[in-house]
Amino acid sequence: MIYLSRHILLLVLTCLLAPIAFGQQSALSVEKIMRDPKWMGTFPSDVVWDDHGEAVYFKYNPDGDPADSLHRLSVRSRQISKLNWEQERAMVPLRGVFDEGKSKKVYVKNGVLTLYDLPTRSEKELLQLGGSVQDLQFIEKGASIGFRHGNDAYLYRLKSGSLHKLTQVKPGDKTEEKATEQEAWLKEDNLNLLQVVRQREEKAKRTDSLAKEKAVKERFTFYLGKQQVSNLRISDDARYVSLLLTTPADNKGTAVPDFIAASGYTSDLSARPKVGAQMAESALAIYDLERDTVFRVDPGDLPGLGDLPDFSSDYPDRDWRKMERRLIFSQAVFSSRGSQAVAQLRSTDNKDRWIIAVDLPSGKVRSLDRQRDEAWVAGPGIGWSGSGGILGWLPDGEHIYFQSEESGYSHLYLLHVAEGKKKALTEGAFEVFDPILSVDKKHWYLTTSEAHPGERHFYRMPLMGGKMTQLTSLEGNNEVALSPDEKWLAIRHSYSNKPWELYLQPNRAGGHPEPITAGQSADFKSYPWRDPRLVTFTANDGKEVPARLYLPEPERGNGAAVIFVHGAGYLQNVHKWWSSYFREYMFHNLLADLGYTVLDIDYRGSAGYGRDWRTAIYRHMGGKDLSDQVDGARYLVSSHGIAPESIGIYGGSYGGFITLMALFNEPETFKSGAALRSVTDWAHYNHPYTANILNEPSDDPIAYRRSSPIYFAEGLRGHLLMAHGMVDVNVHFQDIVRLTQRLIELGKDNWELAVYPAEDHGFVEPSSWTDEYRRILKLFNQTLLK
Repeated sequence: MIYLSRHILLLVLTCLLAPIAFGQQSALSVEKIMRDPKWMGTFPSDVVWDDHGEAVYFKYNPDGDPADSLHRLSVRSRQISKLNWEQERAMVPLRGVFDEGKSKKVYVKNGVLTLYDLPTRSEKELLQLGGSVQDLQFIEKGASIGFRHGNDAYLYRLKSGSLHKLTQVKPGDKTEEKATEQEAWLKEDNLNLLQVVRQREEKAKRTDSLAKEKAVKERFTFYLGKQQVSNLRISDDARYVSLLLTTPADNKGTAVPDFIAASGYTSDLSARPKVGAQMAESALAIYDLERDTVFRVDPGDLPGLGDLPDFSSDYPDRDWRKMERRLIFSQAVFSSRGSQAVAQLRSTDNKDRWIIAVDLPSGKVRSLDRQRDEAWVAGPGIGWSGSGGILGWLPDGEHIYFQSEESGYSHLYLLHVAEGKKKALTEGAFEVFDPILSVDKKHWYLTTSEAHPGERHFYRMPLMGGKMTQLTSLEGNNEVALSPDEKWLAIRHSYSNKPWELYLQPNRAGGHPEPITAGQSADFKSYPWRDPRLVTFTANDGKEVPARLYLPEPERGNGAAVIFVHGAGYLQNVHKWWSSYFREYMFHNLLADLGYTVLDIDYRGSAGYGRDWRTAIYRHMGGKDLSDQVDGARYLVSSHGIAPESIGIYGGSYGGFITLMALFNEPETFKSGAALRSVTDWAHYNHPYTANILNEPSDDPIAYRRSSPIYFAEGLRGHLLMAHGMVDVNVHFQDIVRLTQRLIELGKDNWELAVYPAEDHGFVEPSSWTDEYRRILKLFNQTLLK
């Protein structure tokens, strides 16, 4: 293990302090909690129903195998059985495309397009084509199957078994042989000189002309040029085919050296380009099969397309009018009536999302809804960085549904396409997740955070809106898979101190959730894991900030505190379910046993609290998100008796970034910190995430300058531990190397760097996790305890 302070030193791991803080003891240790997670037990994942509502399939591992296996729960007997590879290969695939009435399912199995008939429980192989078959759908009221093979749309009619190629799409450009100037002169000269040759040429032209008059009209061919077909949909009447086209960007990638490759040679791993790189271009084309032609969807003059971003006022000398706002298309969604399609459009700066109607066959475009955010458009069901979101038609063919943050929270909306009238189906200071239509199309099923920002429950609601009926009752998070007949809920549930388990419940309010799995190991259950208190504290701008609080027993408190900063930026960790940061959760229990108070904050920028909370970090990461940590430290001092000089901070990825900003900009608040796999300069991170929050470096250098820790390294006064994987293809090792050089040049000697040659962004090896957290504990024991 390489360990750097001002000079590079090799440390012996055994010299690290044992996880005992000045006499305090714990049944936990870093070595114990950082083992392979299988020590905790086995917990279900990937829950899916069979097609008949008779069984639930899920990944599980009660036998301690090297990997999870597919298991089957019989609804009738409640028996769980493990499937072997032969059984798994023989079964009807769990995922496929259903027809409207869910009586048929189509999928590709072993390279063969296959139809499953649910009433007769029979599989039928339809056809096998070389290459992949994608974008499966039922069309013509379920009588045909549409799909993409290569670049073209195909139609398979179930009754006749006939296959029809609907489109003629070819890569590249149409080429016509054209004689050079020299070739044209030679031909003309030859024809003028030789009478026989001239007569034969004229006869050939007459014959060719006559043949063209008698010939069947040549089929239209659509040439892609440099574009690629990325998605394809066929209208239900099989008249139109929409082609989502992309032109890949030609960007300079980055290389991440792997110093311990199996070959013994250093090898370079290819990785993402940096923010500001050119984005792929997209277009939407509609193939009119009746007229045998293609038209590209021209968005025309969308409302607000020419609007300048607010931040442009910070750069008055730049001519912003010369900058063209490029657009990103989503796939078209055809109405059941076949005469209209809708699609989503986003500006590449992600400050606008439009939902447009495309009239068929005229191709005229009309804007139905515009969502504008001076920061960036995102949120549950809306997507992030140009990705699509929830969008579909109601069965009446008149209304579309979608999600929007128009009210400040992501809610479900209906819009009458012809009249332009919009209606919010859900309202309030909560968010909506994963709405789906019931089989009879009379209700919605959806998950929301209405009960509490830290809870998720499953609801049923009338199609056109009205009272939502809560169907789940277990406190925490309820991830629901609805049976095909809608009689049962398979619920993957967890609570703050209880990992995920599977429950089965009748689909009705007040139904009893019956526990199916109990996967905790005896070793894991032997420790009384804390249920952290959910608290709020008041920030300096008056906002109430949510947090998780871990308290030691009163007699064991040591007056020191640690603040944990979750990663991912847009993520929620203050909630009532089992955290994806389960190692950190266990570490916080260890810290509390040793007398530390731990605070875990959903700072500004976190998910779960609506648009304004999410966008509060716009153009200044390390602003409100950092001040929330400082205000959290003040809360600990004023409300929990923590010594002001005994507060540390740590986190990974975005949490590592905040830790650096805290140590560099708030040294009077934080005595020490551990920055793990941290971004040190946002100009070196990826485009989709960073450009939304800080715009592009060349357009908005002010935002990058005030948001990047490397520019504030001179402020370091406390003790800093940095840890980074050397094969991190997300936050590159280059990030921490550049900051290291900066600290050396500044003459700082109160920092250390631990590097992990075998680790990517998310650590895998228990030895790496153990080493990293032993160092973190040593840092806090040495710097925060008197």
